[in-house]
Amino acid sequence: MTKKNLPDVALAEKIAVGAGTQIADLVFKGGQVFNVFNGTWEKTDVAISGMTIAGIGTGYRGIQEYDVSGCYLTPGFLDAHMHIESSMLAPRELAKVLLLNGVTGIFADPHEIANVSGLEGLRFMLSETEDLPLNVYFLAPSCVPATDMETSGAVLDAIELETLLQNPRIIGLGEMMNYPGVIKGDAGVLAKLILPGHPLVDGHAPGLVGKELNAYLNAAISSEHEASTLAEAKEKLARGMYIFLREGSAAHNLLDLLPLVNDVNCRRYCLATDDRHLDDLISEGSINYMVEAGVIHGYKVEQLLTMATLNTAEHFRRYDLGAIAPGYRADINVFKDLTTFEPDVVCKDGQILVKDRQLLWESAPVTDVPTDSMHLKSLSEKDLAIADAGKKINVITLLE
Repeated sequence: MTKKNLPDVALAEKIAVGAGTQIADLVFKGGQVFNVFNGTWEKTDVAISGMTIAGIGTGYRGIQEYDVSGCYLTPGFLDAHMHIESSMLAPRELAKVLLLNGVTGIFADPHEIANVSGLEGLRFMLSETEDLPLNVYFLAPSCVPATDMETSGAVLDAIELETLLQNPRIIGLGEMMNYPGVIKGDAGVLAKLILPGHPLVDGHAPGLVGKELNAYLNAAISSEHEASTLAEAKEKLARGMYIFLREGSAAHNLLDLLPLVNDVNCRRYCLATDDRHLDDLISEGSINYMVEAGVIHGYKVEQLLTMATLNTAEHFRRYDLGAIAPGYRADINVFKDLTTFEPDVVCKDGQILVKDRQLLWESAPVTDVPTDSMHLKSLSEKDLAIADAGKKINVITLLE
């Protein structure tokens, strides 16, 4: 969400609201508020001024007041790594689904649309997400195409990526899946990794360990969402990477990796959906589903909530997100209990957008979309026939 549609109030006004000398715009009264900094709950009020949380404590007055006694308040959830395209929805339609699940911010890699439509697709994504009531940050696709063996609709080289990185909502390089190119010192890959203006590079290196992992990490790649075993995640964590626990529609790594989380290392994990399809988003949920699944399997709700909020915000250096505290964006979820994480109320930038589990925000339909992206000749049954029938052929193994 940009400030041009919802301007924030002046600093002096926020200070006055925090001091209790000026009435707040909105106050949540008497809820159990989760403190992500120390992992505890506090029964208190939350006072909001404009888009910002101005005060935590009792006795605040507001133009609007919500009695949330007996309820639990958490920061809005953040998805550390996702592909909007995998939802099969335009961004504004996906925003509706995510808000109902308490997700108020996402960090997206648009390499799928870039592989098809190149810069036109990226411009569409930026335009579509500019004024959504959802924080949408992008990472510039680092591997379009993923390898030189791929047939793609576009190629993004270092020069084009440098242009993209000048946009303030493109905050780094997306998943560097060409890890062989990094390790071998491919000139085109290295040219992308040394571009100025990208403090972050997302990782993508399934199974990479040992000295090759060391080589990969010399490129300042800071995260991994492809770890699928405890041993792999443990080594990558020990080498300094943030581990994104993933629960998509195809890859399910959350419960496999949660046993690695403990009181010492819990600040180095984030939650991510990666590729999650609409049916799963509707029937199960998003990041809220991951929190709920962890709680059901006996993991600490406080650690799960921190992984769903503050850890992600701090990893991506969005220091005004991920906490209910003075000076932070007023992104707040209200839950009836700590077992079912479908929020009854979602507040985004100080505005109530979900109430009684009903979405209060509507958007205009999508009109300006990339076209002329499919260039496939007509197929016949003959084209799909397997050559040399009766002989041994290679197939892809299906993994659980």
